[in-house]
Amino acid sequence: MKKIWTSYLHASLILKISIALVLGVLAGFVLGEQAIVLAPLGDLLLRLLTFLIIPLILFTLIVGVNQTNITNLGRMGSKVFIYYTLSSAVAIVVGLFVASIFHPGTGMKLTGNETFDVPENPGIVNVLLNIVPSNIITAFTEMNLLGIIFTALVFGIAISAMRSSESHGVLGDSLLQTVTALNEASLVILKAILQYVPIGIFAIMAKTVGSQGIDTLISLGGMIGVFYIALIVQIFLYSILLLLFKINPGHFFKHARTPMITAFVTQSSTGTLPLTLTAAKNMGISKSLYGFSLPLGSTINMDGAAIRIAVSAVFAANIVGTPLSVADMLMVVLIGTLASIGTAGVPGAGIVMIATVFVQLGLPMEAVALLTAIDALVGMGATALNVTGDLVGTRLIDQHEKKRGLDKA
Repeated sequence: MKKIWTSYLHASLILKISIALVLGVLAGFVLGEQAIVLAPLGDLLLRLLTFLIIPLILFTLIVGVNQTNITNLGRMGSKVFIYYTLSSAVAIVVGLFVASIFHPGTGMKLTGNETFDVPENPGIVNVLLNIVPSNIITAFTEMNLLGIIFTALVFGIAISAMRSSESHGVLGDSLLQTVTALNEASLVILKAILQYVPIGIFAIMAKTVGSQGIDTLISLGGMIGVFYIALIVQIFLYSILLLLFKINPGHFFKHARTPMITAFVTQSSTGTLPLTLTAAKNMGISKSLYGFSLPLGSTINMDGAAIRIAVSAVFAANIVGTPLSVADMLMVVLIGTLASIGTAGVPGAGIVMIATVFVQLGLPMEAVALLTAIDALVGMGATALNVTGDLVGTRLIDQHEKKRGLDKA
């Protein structure tokens, strides 16, 4: 047993995850709905990863802020926000383009038995207000990532100011040294958790495949297929962008594949955040950049969800026999982009965004109820692309900063 355990520890993480993924799919088909007994093992993985989110964001960002100046931070922040907004809009266009070619939903009919209550969309104003938490402790307990980012930035800037002060310089340096040590301790804990990731992925995959079953795949297979084709097109566009910035796509995806696969299985951009931060670090991206761009991206940058909105809108329009006009498609791009920001941090944000767009276009809510049947299967791909988009944007901005000699971190 000791020899087996030693071999397991020294095997590459991506190999272990890949094997776990395949075994999980097989177990799901064999066990069917009985695979639910494995759910606690998957829940434990999500808990372990979520456990580290706050310390990683808080300490990484404070250290990152103190490795650059405020001007650089503001400039990089504006680039990140512009990229995230544009990439979501482009993803919706990609989804509309692919769906318009393959026409998912054509020939299908609603039975009239589908029901769906439209969830409340918090709106962009509330999302922006949530950036400033009314209570720091509440921001942590409610996992308000925007509030945690704000807290880390404020304290990071304060420590930076103290280090530059004649009266508080020593105290500021001591604080930074302590935070740096805590950040390293968090990374040590993460290395231990990584050994459990394949086990959790096996359990989650088995449960997902077992609960969805082959019937769902057959009945809505066309919609699922079109969605994944659109994801592939978006990844192809990412590769072109990387090449334009003289970044080797192979090198990028070598580091990005672990968080991509984990996000695919767990369906959680937030839960995958510790692995995404590690991937950015291994790529050599500036800590002052990825420390806030990736946590921010996990809440407001949803390229996969944006494609899901577009394909779902075409799907619903084809079901009712009224294909989207050019004006409708432009409306989808506008509303979908705003909705992807306005539903940040909301549980089941993908369905909320779809419902928001459907209401504006007058599409039937019954179609949303139909789409919930494949929520897990579609959500897996959407989440993986969300994480990929965050990493691509961060890598491109880092490359641009370094090329111009602006980032000294």
